[in-house]
Amino acid sequence: MEFESYLRFGLALVLVVGLIGLAAWVARRFGLAGPAMLRGRARRLAVIESTGIDAKRRLVLVRRDGTEHLLLLGPAGDVVVESDIAAQDKPAAAAPAEAAQ
Repeated sequence: MEFESYLRFGLALVLVVGLIGLAAWVARRFGLAGPAMLRGRARRLAVIESTGIDAKRRLVLVRRDGTEHLLLLGPAGDVVVESDIAAQDKPAAAAPAEAAQ
């Protein structure tokens, strides 16, 4: 290959990487990047805990606005097992250690 081909390849690579960077900047600037990019705002939704029941089903504890919901997710459909659970301030693993003192 000639030097001109290498130069053309290098310039095209720089242009494509630059366009990707520009698209990322525009997405962050105008809030198009999604919830992972929220800065300075309190998150309203969080997955607290998740555990597998079998190969196809999982139990998921989700917190929304200070209220927790227990969901059963599976291929047959998703089911709300328990709703309006009062959210704990401390993890369950820390509670027995404090009670022992």
